[in-house]
Amino acid sequence: MGHVDVAGVRFDLPDGRVLLDEVSFRVGDGAKVALVGANGAGKTTLLRIVTGDLAPHAGAVTRSGGLGVMRQFVGHGAPGETVHDLLLSVAPPRVRRAAAEVDRVELLLMDTDDEATQMSYATALAEYADAGGYDFEVTWDVCTTAAMGVPFDRARHRSLDTLSGGEQKRLVLEYLLAGPDEVLLLDEPDNYLDVPGKMWLERRIRESAKTILFISHDRELLNNTATRIVTVELGGAGNRVWTHPGGFASYHEARRDRFARFEELRRRWDEEHAKLRAQMLMYKQKAAYNSDMASRYRAAQTRLRRFEDAGPPTEQPREQQVSMRLRGGRTGKRAVICEGLELTGLMRSFHLEVWYGERVAILGSNGSGKSHFLRLLAGDEAGPVEHTGVARLGARVRPGWFVQTHDHPELVGRTLLEILHRGDEHRDGMGREQASRVLDRYELAVAGEQRFENLSGGQQARFQILLLELSGATLLLLDEPTDNLDVQSAEALEAGLEAFEGTVLAVTHDRWFARDFDRFLVFGADGGVYESDVPVWDEGRVQRAR
Repeated sequence: MGHVDVAGVRFDLPDGRVLLDEVSFRVGDGAKVALVGANGAGKTTLLRIVTGDLAPHAGAVTRSGGLGVMRQFVGHGAPGETVHDLLLSVAPPRVRRAAAEVDRVELLLMDTDDEATQMSYATALAEYADAGGYDFEVTWDVCTTAAMGVPFDRARHRSLDTLSGGEQKRLVLEYLLAGPDEVLLLDEPDNYLDVPGKMWLERRIRESAKTILFISHDRELLNNTATRIVTVELGGAGNRVWTHPGGFASYHEARRDRFARFEELRRRWDEEHAKLRAQMLMYKQKAAYNSDMASRYRAAQTRLRRFEDAGPPTEQPREQQVSMRLRGGRTGKRAVICEGLELTGLMRSFHLEVWYGERVAILGSNGSGKSHFLRLLAGDEAGPVEHTGVARLGARVRPGWFVQTHDHPELVGRTLLEILHRGDEHRDGMGREQASRVLDRYELAVAGEQRFENLSGGQQARFQILLLELSGATLLLLDEPTDNLDVQSAEALEAGLEAFEGTVLAVTHDRWFARDFDRFLVFGADGGVYESDVPVWDEGRVQRAR
C-alpha cells in the first residue's frame, strides 16, 4: 500500500501571483480521492507537484509506495512513436533507461559487430533483465491483449497514429492498474473514453487495492468511484483546498453547508466589530467632557484594536459564478424533420420528427455519424455533408452549433473582446463595457484580451456557449458540450438549458448530463438509428431497445 501527504504547499506563477497557497490534504492507503475545481484553478499543477515535476515554493509532499502517473495527454506525439514507446513512457525510470541503452547498442551493432560492441550489448541486456524489463513485458502482454486484442509481440511496433485517443488511454490505464505501482495519479483518465470504457474504468478503480488520486469532471465517474473529494477553491491571495470526507452524492449539500457556515461566521464577526466600534465611539464622546471616562475609552480602543488585529474569520472562497442566459424563442411545432435520411457510409435510412421544446440526446459509439448529423442540421455554417433523403428545419428555427473540437477558424487570431465588439451575421456587436460584463457572467473577464486559440479547453467551451446565447438561436445543436467543462460550468449549462425556450439536440457521452433529456436517439454500430425511452450506452442494450 502507499499514501500521499501534501502539507502547506504554496506555488507562485512566473508573474509573481500566488496560484496555490497553504494546500494540505492526505490520500490514505487504498483511498480513491478525486481532485476537482474550476478550469485553471491549479489542479494539474498540484498533480505535477505531487509527482515531483514541479517544486513547490513552500511546504512539502511525502509519499510511500511506487508512483504511477497518467498525464492528461498520453503519448508524446512524436513521429513514429509506437505502442512499445507508450508503455515505456509510464514504466519506472530504470526500465526506461535500460530499454534506451538496449536500443542504442542494437543500432550500433548494425554498423559495428565487434567484440566490444557485443559485450556492451550483453551488458545492456543484463541491466534490462535486472531492472525487470522482461517482467514488465509479461504485464504489457496482458495489457495489449485486454486493450487491443493482440499480444505484445504483435502490438509493440504498431504506430500510435493508428490508435484513437481512447485506445491509447485504455492501454496506459490497463498497465497502471495491473502494474506494480501502489500509488496512481491520473489526470483526466476518462477523457476520450466512450461510455463502455468509462464504465470499465469505474469498475477497475473500485476493485483496485491501489491508492488513487485522480482529476475528473465526469460527475458519474466521481459519483461511482470517489471515496472523498478534494476541491481546489478560488481565493484572492491564492487558491486553497477543501476536503469533503464523503463521496459525490453528499458533496453538493456539504459544500452548501460549508458556505453557509462561512457566511454565518462573517455575519457574527461584522456584528461584533460594529458593537465594539460603537462602544469605543460612545466612550470617546463621553471622555471629551468627562475625564473619568478616559480610562474606559482607552480600554475600548484596546479591545477594538485587538479584535481587528485578530482579523475576520478565514476568507470565504470565491465560488465560481457562471450564468448562462440561453433564451431561444417560439418556432413552428416541428423543429426538425428527417425523411429517408441516410448519411453516406455512416447510417442507414431513417425518419425523425423533433417537436418544439424537446430535448433529444444523441447517443452511440464513436464514428457512428452523430457529429455528421449535427453538421448537416447546422447547414451552411458547418459545410456540406454527403447524404441522401431530406433533413430540414421547421418554421422560424434558427440553428446554433456547438463544435466538439472547438474548431472555429473565424475566431482564430482575435481576442474575446474584439470578437464581441465586431459581431457577425448571427449577432450584433457591442461596446467594450457591455462585452466585459457579458464575459464576466461566463467567468471569462480575465481572459478578455486573450486570443481564442490561447484559451483552455474549458474557456473555449464557455465562450462558444456565450456566442450561442448572443446569436438568438432557437435550435441548439450541441456536440459533446460538457467534455471540457468543470463541474460548476456543466451545472450552469444544465440550468441554462432548462430555462431555454427552444429545442435542443445534443451528442453526449456524459451520463449525468443525459439524465435531463426527454428522448434518446441511438446511433448503432450496425448503421441503424433507433429511439429509446432511456439512455442506452452499449450495443447489447441498443438491440434490446429496438
